[in-house]
Amino acid sequence: MIMKKMNWSILILLSVLLSGCADQKKQAADKVLETIDIVNTYWQSNNPATTRSFWDNAAYHTGNMEAYFLTKNPDYLRYSNDWAEHNEWMGAKSSEKSSWKYSYGESDDYVLFGDYQICFQTYVDLFNLSPDSQKIARALEVMEYQMSTPQNDYWWWADGLYMVMPVMTKMYNLTKNPLYLEKLDEYLTYADSIMYDNEVGLYYRDHKYVYPNHVSNNGMKDFWARGDGWVLAGYAKVLSDLPMDAPNRPKYEERFKTMAHAVATCQQPEGYWTRSMLDPDHAPGPETSGTAFFTYGLLWGINNGLLEKVTYQPIADKSWNYLTTVALQPDGRVGYVQPIGERAIPGQVVDANSTANFGVGAFLLAACEMYRTINAD
Repeated sequence: MIMKKMNWSILILLSVLLSGCADQKKQAADKVLETIDIVNTYWQSNNPATTRSFWDNAAYHTGNMEAYFLTKNPDYLRYSNDWAEHNEWMGAKSSEKSSWKYSYGESDDYVLFGDYQICFQTYVDLFNLSPDSQKIARALEVMEYQMSTPQNDYWWWADGLYMVMPVMTKMYNLTKNPLYLEKLDEYLTYADSIMYDNEVGLYYRDHKYVYPNHVSNNGMKDFWARGDGWVLAGYAKVLSDLPMDAPNRPKYEERFKTMAHAVATCQQPEGYWTRSMLDPDHAPGPETSGTAFFTYGLLWGINNGLLEKVTYQPIADKSWNYLTTVALQPDGRVGYVQPIGERAIPGQVVDANSTANFGVGAFLLAACEMYRTINAD
């Protein structure tokens, strides 16, 4: 009789403890949802959807669509749809294929430049939600023309791996044309040959910054946080869409894990990453866009079984704490985002008032993965 009472007491205690844990988990998840809404409502209330389809706006929309998929908030969907319609479901708008370029440029003839192709990620997402051929017509025209050319050097800068790698997997899933995956690997192989550092496991922003021709202020290899943030996040998005039996999946998974390890080793004690990842003194202080992309990538890796939770969750928790207690301002603005550029600049001011569309998109990606992490526990 005494033993039965003890067993019941233990069961009641366990029930109370489990109930308390469930309540704490729900509160934490609800807090993340609240944060997403505060950040995205602030951005959309203060910035019209009628902006061009260039990379900075398009990067925001990759985060906004992820927030929509998680929350099903119709305002988020409407905002991206309005943006796509404003841009006529196109990137750069030239119709003269013989003039299409892919070096750096912002005019309408830079159709093959990845900064004008990232918009296709959102167009495909919107098509999948509500199929209409006009939504993907330009994406099909541009990407299939590009794949018909003999060039393989389209991704000549690190940012381009986020801009276009996920376009290739999304277009593959849409068309089942194996050429998308073949060209993905061909273009990535070229990018690796000019930007990837096998010793460190990180990417230089482009060939101009490869060591030893370029060094940080203290003579070190200079890896730009946002640049490597783009790449880690790009791999996460590709692996999200890539078939499990795709021939190159093991190679991409291994590269993702190698990068995650390298990223983890240079996190600052406060949870952020400095702009020059291995030389904190080169451009000291927090930076949000790179930190948010890293947070997203690490959490995605945990959530999808590629990274060990015991090793990487504390790192992601520290960076999430930075994002929500330092970067996030009371009104919903995301601060400490380095302005548009391509490198860590000594003396450049990055503070609570420094915000940007792409930084908000990165923050939303990280927040969505944090919500999934909490609910997976």
